[in-house]
Amino acid sequence: MKIFGHPWIESEQFYVVKTEEEIKKTPSNSILKIESFDVELLKYCQKNGLPYMVVVSNIKEALFANTFHAKYMRGSKNLAKELMPIAQNYLFDTQIIATISSEAEIEEMAKAGVDGVWFK
Repeated sequence: MKIFGHPWIESEQFYVVKTEEEIKKTPSNSILKIESFDVELLKYCQKNGLPYMVVVSNIKEALFANTFHAKYMRGSKNLAKELMPIAQNYLFDTQIIATISSEAEIEEMAKAGVDGVWFK
């Protein structure tokens, strides 16, 4: 399980982007963070082979995120748990990250088989 945003763990550097211009200004080898589902940005990242995380709010967005080769998709705990069997059935390459607010939730997400957690 990957753990992002916990003070004990050093994690990858993410850069919030909203436009192609902002993407062009990020350091090379950075991971982009797309906080609102934008198909054009996802397609741009896919076309250019850029690693990114996208925040998803439903199963349809998750299916598209995987299709557009997102490295990570992040959603609520409930959505992450709902997505895991779908991801396993369709052999997603995209890892599913659940948004949590406390350490106590890590175990719950691990038991649900979620790929990782993101502390608010």
